[in-house]
Amino acid sequence: MKRSLFIMLGVVALAAALFAGAYLIANRVCTSRLGNATDDLAWLRQEFRLSDPEMARIQKLHEGYLPKCAEMCRKIAAKKQELDSVLTGATNVTAVVEKKLAELGGLRAQCQAQMLRHFAEVSQAMPPEPGKRYLAEMQRLTLGAHEQVESTMSESTAHGHGSH
Repeated sequence: MKRSLFIMLGVVALAAALFAGAYLIANRVCTSRLGNATDDLAWLRQEFRLSDPEMARIQKLHEGYLPKCAEMCRKIAAKKQELDSVLTGATNVTAVVEKKLAELGGLRAQCQAQMLRHFAEVSQAMPPEPGKRYLAEMQRLTLGAHEQVESTMSESTAHGHGSH
């Protein structure tokens, strides 16, 4: 009895030590990656084989865009909170809810337009062919999430979506 209890406690202690070690290592790796702003664009250099002067121009554009992006995210989060507060306890979609949805949609459209302008600027700081490929990919990513949902929903409509 004592032997099996000792073995069980040893296994639990070993598992806890392994978990703690894995957690600390993962935390350190994530912190080091997030803490280095130049890592944000490392993929860009690699994917488009950009030179140091090209990367310097793009880094400057990126650093100039980040405060604008953060401000837009703050506005969207605040508007989502307003929407959540009018939806709390609501059993119907009221005119206020519709207004908040429209305002949120407007902010998201402004955000997408701001992102697309930034991506166009970055693409112009790149050589022509990689710049075209970059801009096409960023447009696809910026607009694609909505298109994918819309496509899925329109396909579902033909199969009885909404008939429940």
